[in-house]
Amino acid sequence: MNQRVIPLADERQLRQLPAIPADLSPASGTLLDSRGRPVKDLRISVTDRCNFRCVYCMPKSVFDKDYAFLPRNSLLSFEEITRLARLFSAHGVTKVRLTGGEPLLRRNLEQLISQLVNIPGMEVTLTTNGVLLPRKAAALKAAGLQRVTVSLDSLDDTIFRAMNDMDVPVTDVLKGIAAAEAAGLGPIKINMVVKRGLNDQEILPMVERFRGTGHILRFIEFMDVGSSNGWRMDDVVPSAEVVRRIHEHHPLVQIDPNYSGEVAERWRFADGAGEIGVISSVTQAFCSTCTRARLSTEGSLYTCLFAQSGHDLRSLMREGRSDAELSAAIRQIWHRRSDRYSEIRSAETASLRKIEMSYIGG
Repeated sequence: MNQRVIPLADERQLRQLPAIPADLSPASGTLLDSRGRPVKDLRISVTDRCNFRCVYCMPKSVFDKDYAFLPRNSLLSFEEITRLARLFSAHGVTKVRLTGGEPLLRRNLEQLISQLVNIPGMEVTLTTNGVLLPRKAAALKAAGLQRVTVSLDSLDDTIFRAMNDMDVPVTDVLKGIAAAEAAGLGPIKINMVVKRGLNDQEILPMVERFRGTGHILRFIEFMDVGSSNGWRMDDVVPSAEVVRRIHEHHPLVQIDPNYSGEVAERWRFADGAGEIGVISSVTQAFCSTCTRARLSTEGSLYTCLFAQSGHDLRSLMREGRSDAELSAAIRQIWHRRSDRYSEIRSAETASLRKIEMSYIGG
């Protein structure tokens, strides 16, 4: 029997107002969760809107013309985002990644970037579908953005148009990548979500296109993020298979991660033509080293990509709580964090209703 997925407007309200601890001592610079994992990376969703309707993220069956996106006054302001980023920096965060939805749809995003890069020691990056980069890349770079990651799931125009479901051609994304390169927003990472039977035949063409360009192509296992993408284990192409397919044509050599907690397993081409990465959160869970926190479009803090509810920091800010109180609330939330969804994934957990990726960022 066909079942239509229920729209998620109400599920966005599943957030808790954090308690303010009695201990308001200053941040130590290192914040560990219950499993000893520090918080190092903060992903910030600046909009829940997107100009694509990718089948694995924002399918039209849910995000149609009648879908109620968040009103503007629900979104965190740039000043609120920057305030929280500064507090997270004091707890040990060294990298902010702006996401969405499609973050370049947020008006005057350059202003936010210019504020964030003024936080000492903070690296600021952005993930985009690339379509708006020809118009935006130079301004983003001038504002202080360091690099971009571009999503591209196929070079075949028919497949790509079917996957983005908005009839956007591949050439629009390739122009965006070229604009980012010209602006100096590199090294550019190119993310390909691989779904068996849909675009897995595009693995080698993608390799051939980006080998030797200096860009880093990364293959991501199709994940059960949110509740609307119809995920099945049979649709997953394991990263080991991706590496094997590529290695048969272009020998690969595994290399060390750039830093502790890096989610992508790195491989270089033996002939020196660059590197690829594979992200294996389904078949090779990396929960034990996860250092990521996620801030939703309307200011809820999520401690896992597969979370079912968040912690409402926006309400604390808008009711006038001090930096010390906000910092203590963040510390308590992270101290209690015990998430390890990918380690315990099963058919039962995969079917649980979860917050959509377009709402908290990938």
